[in-house]
Amino acid sequence: MRFLALLLIMLAGPDLASAEDAVFKVGVTTRDFIPAEPYDWRGAGTHMLRAVIWYPAAADAHEQPQWIGPRLVPLVSTGRAAPDAPPAEGPPRPLVLLSHGFGGLATDLAWLGAGLAAHGFIAVAVNHPGNNRSEDRTVDGYALKWLRAVDFSRVIDAMRTDRTFGDRIDPARIGAVGHSYGGYTVIAIAGGITDPERTQAFCRSPAADALCTSQPGATELRQKSVIRLTTDPDFRQRYSLGGQSYRDERVRAVFAMAPGPVPAFTPESLGAISIPVAIVAGSADEITPPASGAEALGKAIPHATLKLFPRAGHFVFFDSCTVVGRLVIGAVCRDPDGTDRDAVHAETIGLALDFFTASLR
Repeated sequence: MRFLALLLIMLAGPDLASAEDAVFKVGVTTRDFIPAEPYDWRGAGTHMLRAVIWYPAAADAHEQPQWIGPRLVPLVSTGRAAPDAPPAEGPPRPLVLLSHGFGGLATDLAWLGAGLAAHGFIAVAVNHPGNNRSEDRTVDGYALKWLRAVDFSRVIDAMRTDRTFGDRIDPARIGAVGHSYGGYTVIAIAGGITDPERTQAFCRSPAADALCTSQPGATELRQKSVIRLTTDPDFRQRYSLGGQSYRDERVRAVFAMAPGPVPAFTPESLGAISIPVAIVAGSADEITPPASGAEALGKAIPHATLKLFPRAGHFVFFDSCTVVGRLVIGAVCRDPDGTDRDAVHAETIGLALDFFTASLR
């Protein structure tokens, strides 16, 4: 038993929610939100929006280490939180929505959700149907990516009427954060309009970069979507809705981390975004290179701010991994030499807190 205890200490990641300047204990809970039908589930087997909520908890809440993976040999640290603890009393609080990357999960951004909650925000992350790793990814979940913004709108509806959190949310202070495909999601809900053909045109052009080839799973789904467009009238009709606006006026500010695929957005729609936008990315991003992603977005959106972390890769915005996680999971857990993932997380939490505090007044 002593050996196992020592092993866990060696494997443990940082206590992400226990920063020295934290104001609140962090609570965590889950919800299965069921929006009104008809709803486009994108071929997913699970017909509900599964969400994780981090929130300021009562002062006597008992925070515990949160992990992903086997109990004795965990793979990923998701910080510290008190499961289902009573919420802290106080005035209505700002709500921030969190969107995971391609094939990810709500818990991938636990480090940020807990960090926001420790400073008075309610943060809610959702598993996007057809594009999360709790079940097989679908062509629809990949190709109809603008429907992720619809997921966010339905989560706002559900949180506003939730028995625990509804009265604790300030409806005038709602923001959104996303990583990778989630970065795309928050730009879409801010007013970015998709032309589905633009990404394909970009990937056929001399400017094509790693965005077009870096994820084999995405490449396969892209090829299948091309076939579906020629053989499936229903899919073709739903695909045609990509050119609509999915702006939700309730979202007042967005924070995009390593966003992609940015070439899908029309320049005109990006130039018309009027809410505050902050962008962060790694300068060595191997999945969504800054030139076609974060930097292009920063130039196209008026008054957007951009922060590049030197030498950081795409997955620096994923939860921190244990030693075993770095061995088992691989690329998602490893960073380029000279990159301190925990330090990037701490700085990003600070940037997000400053940004949302100023933008959601």
